[in-house]
Amino acid sequence: MSTSDRHVTPPEDRLSNGQKFAYGLGSICNNLLGGAIGFMSIVLNVGLGMNPGLVGTLQAIPRLTDALTDPVMGYISDNTRTRYGRRRPYIFFGAIAMGLIFALMWQLPAGYSENFYFWFFLAGSIIFYLSYTVYATPWVALGYEMTPDYHERTRLMAVHNFMGQFAWISLPWFYAIMENDRLFTNSVQGARTLAIIIGIFVAVVGIMPAIFCKERFDPASQDQDSNSAGKTRMQGLIDNVKEFFKGLVITLKCGEFVKLCIGTFCLFNGIMLVGAFGSYIAIFYVAGGDTDLGAKYMGVLGTVNTASTLIAIYFVTWLAARIGKQKTFIIATACTLVSSIMKWWCYDPLIPWKILIPQPLCSVGMGGLFTLMGSMIADVCDMDELETGKRREGMFGSIYWWMVKLGMALAFAASGYLLNFTGFDVALGGAQSSSTFFWMRVVDVGVPVIASTISIIAVSMYQLTEQRSQEIRMELDKRHGKVKA
Repeated sequence: MSTSDRHVTPPEDRLSNGQKFAYGLGSICNNLLGGAIGFMSIVLNVGLGMNPGLVGTLQAIPRLTDALTDPVMGYISDNTRTRYGRRRPYIFFGAIAMGLIFALMWQLPAGYSENFYFWFFLAGSIIFYLSYTVYATPWVALGYEMTPDYHERTRLMAVHNFMGQFAWISLPWFYAIMENDRLFTNSVQGARTLAIIIGIFVAVVGIMPAIFCKERFDPASQDQDSNSAGKTRMQGLIDNVKEFFKGLVITLKCGEFVKLCIGTFCLFNGIMLVGAFGSYIAIFYVAGGDTDLGAKYMGVLGTVNTASTLIAIYFVTWLAARIGKQKTFIIATACTLVSSIMKWWCYDPLIPWKILIPQPLCSVGMGGLFTLMGSMIADVCDMDELETGKRREGMFGSIYWWMVKLGMALAFAASGYLLNFTGFDVALGGAQSSSTFFWMRVVDVGVPVIASTISIIAVSMYQLTEQRSQEIRMELDKRHGKVKA
């Protein structure tokens, strides 16, 4: 399709800046909580002395349970019928619950055993992720359905991804804040206070999408089971279970969706797997074991990453409107691949600032990932409606994030044990062996390179083009009339 032939978004399909902003506030909360546990969990090792393998397990198990509940929540959200919509009630109450629970789970008492801290934090994490699912799954689904337009979807996802990056401005500084001797007696006390501040912020800001965003589909107009009247509760439950698994199978058999899942799984979780390695390399290799100096490097690195990602989101959105979402994703991911290779020469204790050099290029891939994937999955939802006659944004969104979280669970579990495999010993500080530092760098560089390559191959086979998406939209409009935004 030539540039001159490209579709122009009609006024009725455009979203107001207010709705985009409100939806983006949900992204800030989503990223803030999702990243806070990872950045704050270093306190469990450095502050409380827990084994890195146990810390990785602590992060993996709750995410695994969270991943298992996501599809259930997606099905519930798709089939909820209230005067306030299918998504908004869950977003409202979920924000309040997850903010409160997050604040409580970090109130770790002093003077207890490693075993106590493991079970205390594990129980709190599982409860937290249940509330997180109640919020995040309907919020993701809401974004997929807010507009039916091919390009407006990308712009909405760009706004939400752009705003979500503001959470990452603060996240890399969390460890520096918790380690600040002028504010707290130790990092554990710092974690307690920081968690309360985050919890209050999330509870207040997280409800905004529920208040100000609109759902496109009237719950009263959705198809209802004409045979539901007179059914017993048990029969209704059995029917719902059957429908859930039927929808699950249909979703997993959608080839274009699976390609997007593979692309995301490899790229995102490949980066997540080595995320801890980057922190440990910055502190113990580049900074020579000086935790305060290493924390500052982490903060600066995170700030550069966020600033670069903000620019990358704008670039990716602009490029996708001209060459298509698929090609743009491949180019952006190739940038991440190249930047990962560059890291081998940029971890240099003699010239510490070189650690910043690969980051802007890496940000292109991560900036494009959720901007483009969210928009492409929304296109897949239209294709699915054409084939099945149902709107199932909740199911697609939940399966997608189920896959992401399952990968995160495996990544966090593996990262702690990989760190142990390299021979790292926190008691040695910056005096780790040369072999340990060598293998830490091998993992930190090699995993993202392999993951990015697989991601590019998977998405290169995606076939839902802009032209085909427009054809699907016209067929859906003929089927049930144009749905006003």
